[in-house]
Formats: sequence, structure tokens, C-alpha cells
Amino acid sequence: MNLLIAYMGVALACALAGIGSAVGVGIAAQASAGVMSVDPKKFGKLLLLSALPGTQGIYGFVIAFLLLGRISGADLGSNPALAWHAFTAGLPIALAGLLSGIHQGKVCASGAMMTAKQPADSAKSLILAVFVEFYAILGFLVSFLMLPQA
Repeated sequence: MNLLIAYMGVALACALAGIGSAVGVGIAAQASAGVMSVDPKKFGKLLLLSALPGTQGIYGFVIAFLLLGRISGADLGSNPALAWHAFTAGLPIALAGLLSGIHQGKVCASGAMMTAKQPADSAKSLILAVFVEFYAILGFLVSFLMLPQA
């Protein structure tokens, strides 16, 4: 049972952050594709906007990988606190990655629309998207600091 609890923390970190990224990238890429259907030359400006929400999934994967390293070989049967520690360590990036990935996708989609009308100002939309990224980084940092010392 303790192994299941620890692995749930690993799975949540990877899966929820990955879902947030997939949804966010999908939202941003749909808007970017719409803009490129009118002006294909804007691909370079829209590529980063479409890819940016994918970072949350990377953060979740890194935490999941680090958690697996910490719990593999650990005696979770005699140490249920370690299992719960691993579970809770995965939660900050899981939840921050899920929500920030989706919302960053929406910001990037708006940025794609702005790029359609004001291509010279496309960098401004990236700055706005980075504000959302900050909270994913905070979730990653908290999860990293919470990693068990097995």
C-alpha cells in the first residue's frame, strides 16, 4: 500500500502537469494555426507561443523522475511517512502545472491573435505568458525542495 501511495505522487506529478501542457499547447496551437491560415509567414513568431505551455509537462516529468530515484530501493513497507512524503512532494507541480499550463495556453492564444494584427508586438505577448510560467516554476521549486531524502 505504501508503494502505491508513493507512486501516486509520481504519477500525479507527471500526468497532471502533462495534461495541463497538452491542453495549453492545444489551445495555443489552434489559435496559431488560425493565424497562419491567413498569413503563413508568421510561423516563426507563433512557434514559441504555441510551445511555451509545454514546459509544465517537462517540469512534472523531471519531478516524477527525481521522485522515482528517491523511492526506488527505499523500504516503504517500514516507513509509511516516506510514502506520504513522496506523494505530497508531487502535488505542487501536479496542480500548478495543470492549471498554469491551461491558462498559459489561453494567454498564448490571445498572443497569437495579437500577433495577427500587430506582428511587431508579438514579443509583448510572450512577456505576458511568462507571468503565468512563473507559477509553474514555483510549483516545480516547491516540489523539488520537498523531495524526500531517502
